[in-house]
Amino acid sequence: MIAPEKFFSGIGKRLKASEVRELLKWVKRGGIISFGGGMPDPKTFPVEEMKEIFSDIFSDRKLGEEALQYGTTEGYNPLRETILKMLRKSGFKILEDIENIVITTGSQQALDLIAKVFIDPGDVVIVEAPTYLAALNAFSYFQPNFEVVPLDKDGMRVDLLEEKLESLRKEEKRVKFIYTVPTAQNPAGTTMPNDRRKKLVDLAYEYDTIIVEDNPYGYLIFDDRIKFDYLGAFDDEGRVIYMSSFSKILSPGFRQGFIAGHREFIRKLILAKQAADLCTPSLTQMAANEFLKRGYLERHVEKIKKVYKEKKEAMIKALETYMPEGSDWTNPVGGMFIWVTVEGVDTTDMARRALERGVAYVHGRAFYPENAKELGKNAMRLNFSYPTIEQIEEGIKRLSEVVKEFRGH
Repeated sequence: MIAPEKFFSGIGKRLKASEVRELLKWVKRGGIISFGGGMPDPKTFPVEEMKEIFSDIFSDRKLGEEALQYGTTEGYNPLRETILKMLRKSGFKILEDIENIVITTGSQQALDLIAKVFIDPGDVVIVEAPTYLAALNAFSYFQPNFEVVPLDKDGMRVDLLEEKLESLRKEEKRVKFIYTVPTAQNPAGTTMPNDRRKKLVDLAYEYDTIIVEDNPYGYLIFDDRIKFDYLGAFDDEGRVIYMSSFSKILSPGFRQGFIAGHREFIRKLILAKQAADLCTPSLTQMAANEFLKRGYLERHVEKIKKVYKEKKEAMIKALETYMPEGSDWTNPVGGMFIWVTVEGVDTTDMARRALERGVAYVHGRAFYPENAKELGKNAMRLNFSYPTIEQIEEGIKRLSEVVKEFRGH
């Protein structure tokens, strides 16, 4: 009889299921209103535009052949050029040419490649508390020592980050990188103002480290009066590795993301990608590039923002109406998530009862590394982009009833 465990590598033994992926198994059973995943509203997908673009690609024999062939590891050059122009227009400083950009198979691959290229066992990696759970999963396989920095309504507390960096320097511990989602943060929904962003980059200079800026939600800011710059706009040295995705603004089924940064960083990331999947599919890269070139993105994003703003407001109203005293929540200016804290309730313990009552969320502990999980014991992340407005009201009503029951009153 084979004993599979003895054949696994150290990484293989450390592999574990994502909290969200496991939750989706419950949701698929039906009858459950899900605030758990980070899925876009499928009704916003640009189906007609994509039908037109794919038809045009395959109407041209040469283009069709290129679309169905292997591509280069670094990505489809016209798409890299388009992304380069977009980033330069946004003030990103160190980008010389397309050699500063690699296309990835979604932003999750970007996180995986960054982990492989930069993390050795025992390296210090600083993350926000709370932070994106899939980043924690990607980084954890390479056994870093996580240090956490709390958030407030304006994102990462850079004053506390400075204290953390100084303390680690005194202990002669080198910080490999700082990971941040500064815009419409997942899971908390916070957005960092420019003065704080500049201070963050200044600290990377002072303490000789680098920053990984993850920005999947930058186009999903509901109020056009709210302005901010990418961290790369404050960076003259190439200390910011910027990553983003088309999953939230085009469709997650495309599996399209990218990394931009210092040429030497990108060169190594390309080599890591070569070993991982050779290349991102040519067809979807070509389609994404056409979508951007034809000016469809701006129109499409405006539609998404309108839908998500209405849904966010519906969730805030439902929380105000139904949630009991001792509950608090963020009111994000963009993105897809609201972070709720409930005094005196362990949301991990409550999650199964909520599922039994037909509502799903992700408990707060999932968004903290192992050494800080108790910080999330009273919190949960709620997604407002996927459910309908009617489901949002009914789901929050169900959730509030579970909270009251769990408190015993």
